Amino acid sequence: MDTLQEVMVADETLDPSDWADMQALSHRIVDDAIGYLRDVRNRPVWREMPAEVRAFFSEPLPHEPAPIADVYGDVARNVMAYPMGNIHPRFWSWYMGSSNFTGALGDFLAAIQGSNLGGGNHAAGLMDSQVVDWLKEMVGFPASASGTLVSGGSMANIIGLTVARNAKAGVDVRERGVGAIPKPLRFYASDQVHSCHRKAMEALGLGNRALRRVSTDANLRIDVDALKTAIAEDRAAGFKPACVIGTAGTVNTGAIDDLQALAALAAEEDLWFHVDGCIGALIAIAPENASLVAGVEQAHSIALDPHKWLHAPFEAGCTLVRDAEAHRGTFATTLECLQLAPRGLPSGQWLHDYGLQTSRGFRALKVWMALKEHGVEKFGRLIDQNIAQARYLAGLIEAEPALELTAPTTINIVCFRHRGGGLSGERLKAFNTEIMMRLQEEGIAAVSDTTVHGQHWLRAAVTNHRTRRDDLDLLVRETLRIGKEIEAAASPA
Repeated sequence: MDTLQEVMVADETLDPSDWADMQALSHRIVDDAIGYLRDVRNRPVWREMPAEVRAFFSEPLPHEPAPIADVYGDVARNVMAYPMGNIHPRFWSWYMGSSNFTGALGDFLAAIQGSNLGGGNHAAGLMDSQVVDWLKEMVGFPASASGTLVSGGSMANIIGLTVARNAKAGVDVRERGVGAIPKPLRFYASDQVHSCHRKAMEALGLGNRALRRVSTDANLRIDVDALKTAIAEDRAAGFKPACVIGTAGTVNTGAIDDLQALAALAAEEDLWFHVDGCIGALIAIAPENASLVAGVEQAHSIALDPHKWLHAPFEAGCTLVRDAEAHRGTFATTLECLQLAPRGLPSGQWLHDYGLQTSRGFRALKVWMALKEHGVEKFGRLIDQNIAQARYLAGLIEAEPALELTAPTTINIVCFRHRGGGLSGERLKAFNTEIMMRLQEEGIAAVSDTTVHGQHWLRAAVTNHRTRRDDLDLLVRETLRIGKEIEAAASPA
């Protein structure tokens, strides 16, 4: 029969058997990480994975242990060498931040501490609330407002719109469900609104038709007169207008709705005013461009993304809600094992009362550390820098007869295309798509494409603190070079 001592010896753990070896490997990993960021400009923006690397990701479930040094070697060869590329200074495909080393250290320390941010009386919870307070201050929200850190913009918008639905439903939706809402609710946004709002309508049980897309003006901002007409039509048809969604930076072109006009209209019509500020809300801290988002501070709720223009490592989004009671009342529940106590660990607030997650990672530390290191004013200047760079790129394109711009460059998204020697329609689209793919495949730059006013355009979103103007010069030169090569290959011999 096993003795008690033998049973105790048999206990296992995931801690290293040799902490000295783990310490040495950890130092090597940190050294490699510093080199990875320091030399990022010298690598291709993106490159295709060879077949043997793709095969690595089809290996079966491991049943036996492997030395951790070998495990790291696999990661270094097969993962670190083939990134999406968004930390690279010439990654402009989609609207993403470019991370920062201090934030990465914050993520590491947060993982080491391992705190669950569902709530409780511990330092991570207080820091989470502190970062939310800092974000409120950045966009001009009152200290009495509430907020929660979430995964990103899609979830941040869903949280805000859920509060809006419950506040405007006219019944206790939590208890009775959406089927008890006496009049079908209507939400309004521009026809440039992000697709996550459709997902929100579907997830909230309202359906896609509850989101009315309103036409936009020549600058791709929501047409306020058309919005007024839509609200009146819906009231007359027996619907209940509930919420207007203002966009502070559309995903296609960076257009910013007239937030002040929307705030005034929402007040007149008794609507909830939500701002999707995942792209542009933080322009509020940019000294040269803050006026572009005037009115954001008047919203009832705001969605924003620290992992964009605060350059936090993924993932870090945030929802802010002016009415803290409405926010908590939308999500708070009492679970038998999560009772508050007058002191001790459960004496703090339950942060899960402000969102959908009970288990939450320690997202705040990476944001907190970078803000403490650099100060918010530097992040504001970096936003101004990106906007100036985008306008510089727009100027380069306007100066090139072979290239053309579409919508005005409001902030830091530039939509353009090669004229293709007079091509049009699908042939012009194919020409520019080929340019986009060759830029990516040759590791030169990463741009995306989109549709504006029914036409195909290339799109560069300049959100990277590592980007320099000579990178933009290179983009234009290489676009012209590749365009000439395509034209030459298409010409008869």
